Parts: sequence; C-alpha cells; structure tokens
Amino acid sequence: MPPLPRAAWGDQADAVLDEIAAWRLAHPRATWAEIEAAVDAGLAGLRAQVLQDSAHASPAADPALAERPRCPDCGAAVQAAGARGRRLTTDGDQVVELTRTYLRCPACGAGLFPPR
Repeated sequence: MPPLPRAAWGDQADAVLDEIAAWRLAHPRATWAEIEAAVDAGLAGLRAQVLQDSAHASPAADPALAERPRCPDCGAAVQAAGARGRRLTTDGDQVVELTRTYLRCPACGAGLFPPR
C-alpha cells in the first residue's frame, strides 16, 4: 500500500486554518451558525483530499494487490479490463475522483467495478 501524503495534508491543513482565522477576523460579529458554516466550508476541501488519497492507497484501488474477487453472477475469477474513473461527491459537496481497475468475468462477461 503506498504511503499517505501526511506532510501535504499538514500543509493543506495549515492553509485552511489560516483562511478560517482570516475569515473570523473579517467577521467579528458572526453568529455560531455562520462560524460553523465557514469552518465546515474550509475543512471540506481538506476532508475530500484525505478521502481521495486514502482511497487511492487502499488495496481495493488495484485488484492486482488484493485478493481477486469472484464474479457475483457465476462465481468465476474475474480479470482486469482496464482502468476507469469514478467521481464521487462528499458530504461537504466536494468532488473526489478515483481511478479503479475495472474487472470483467471471462466466463459470463459480467463487469465489476471495485467498491468505492
């Protein structure tokens, strides 16, 4: 499993926290709800990056590194059939792009996209 880019996350977190602090200074009379919204918006991008990097570091990102799954239709061992992208939207409305190896069953032709 590839290492997670913790140093890059730290740099991104520092930048986000600086932005949140600057926002707070610019909005001294902000309500709790406004502060919460600003913090959530600021952290959403960092959260999405951590999710994306963590997903790419998973053995599920490359079935060659994980146990080869079986076809859910016929039970035969599936084979890699190229890479495909998937776009997901996080709870914070941030788009995360994942690349996964698409799998195909040589016996029945069923396709399988690894879980997200």
